[in-house]
Amino acid sequence: MSDTHAQTVAFVRETEIPPAPPPGRETGVYKWMRENLFSSIPNSVLTIVALALIYSLLSGTLPWLLNGVWNTSSLQECREVLDGQVGACFSVLTERWNQLLYGFKYPIDPAYESPFMQYWRPNLALLLLLIALAPVLFFDLPRKLLAFTAVYPFIAFWLIWGGSILVPIVALLGFVAAGVVFQKYGKGSFAVGFFGGILAAIVVWNVGGFLIPEGASENAMLAAVPSRDLGGFMLNMMLGVTCVSLSVPLGIALALGRQSTMPLIKWICVVFIEFVRGVPLITLLFVASVMLSYFFPPDATVDLFLRVVIMITLFSSAYIAEVIRGGLAALPNGQYEAADSLGLDYPQAMRLIILPQALKISIPGIVNVAVGLFKDTTLVSVISMFDLVGMIRGPILASTEWNGVYWELLGFAAFLFFVVCYGISQYSQWLERRLATDHR
Repeated sequence: MSDTHAQTVAFVRETEIPPAPPPGRETGVYKWMRENLFSSIPNSVLTIVALALIYSLLSGTLPWLLNGVWNTSSLQECREVLDGQVGACFSVLTERWNQLLYGFKYPIDPAYESPFMQYWRPNLALLLLLIALAPVLFFDLPRKLLAFTAVYPFIAFWLIWGGSILVPIVALLGFVAAGVVFQKYGKGSFAVGFFGGILAAIVVWNVGGFLIPEGASENAMLAAVPSRDLGGFMLNMMLGVTCVSLSVPLGIALALGRQSTMPLIKWICVVFIEFVRGVPLITLLFVASVMLSYFFPPDATVDLFLRVVIMITLFSSAYIAEVIRGGLAALPNGQYEAADSLGLDYPQAMRLIILPQALKISIPGIVNVAVGLFKDTTLVSVISMFDLVGMIRGPILASTEWNGVYWELLGFAAFLFFVVCYGISQYSQWLERRLATDHR
């Protein structure tokens, strides 16, 4: 104590010390790499191996892509331009893009010089499809737009197939008559309204068929296009959109029928679902191509496109029915009891309480089936329908100009399917986040 200076006092800082920057290894790219790529010896080894694989892949792919040739008229000319260098022959895409997208027989409109406008009919149908799907996919939009969604299938039919405009008008009137009859008599008895609506539609279609003149398609505003002239990626899109749109409501009906307390309805649904799930799709396509016409009247000429749509729809509806049945089974019994306590009958309970929750649970499974179904539309090439893969395997590779071009064509097909399937997947994830009502 004696050594302590008399004037020594404790120092108390009156201001805060200015913050010091964090160490360099705790910020920026270095920190991210240390925590995510080199956090341990095994992770470091895997990172190095992955980088080596990526380098080997890019070193072989990038020169092939960057040295690609786009402006030749044959594979031989591509090889002459490349002169021994590594490069892709993308000229097949610029030369045959119309066959890849629309098929090689779909008629063009000579009144337009622009290649895009020459195929204005399918392009306009695709644009209207996006408008028609908008109120269905995004429920914040005005519900009045659903009226255009209901009319769109008939507009698209007339744009793509052409012919007399009276055909889609008569078809629309048949559905309108069925809806009116169902609304009037379905409240008292579902069976009476349902079968009465079917009978009303059949009557309207038969009467309208007699009223349409025989040569109406020949003098129509839009030239008639037979289904055998449809092809390319357009055919894949048509089959995918049509079959998914039809298989979802049919799958819901099958799922509810399988849980029905009526033995006849239950066993019909069980036998149908198990039989369809046990048969490969390619077998059903052969049945659609060869045998399905025998189940129609002898004088009926059922279009091959319609037969394929029927078989693919039945096939996918069986899988969707099982997905929705899983969603129904996941609901607690308290939801059914709540519907009963509110005095709701079976249709009201399913429409207002049960199905909204079951469908929300089933979104991932339904999207998985939809993506698989869209990719399975390429199987129609085995029954002589020239979709995108059929065009590649058939007319394009069979030509002397492009025989031997594989990677460019198949890569283009993979890119188109990836864009559509990835878009469907991203929408389903957004929809799940939007409909999430649990505690987070």
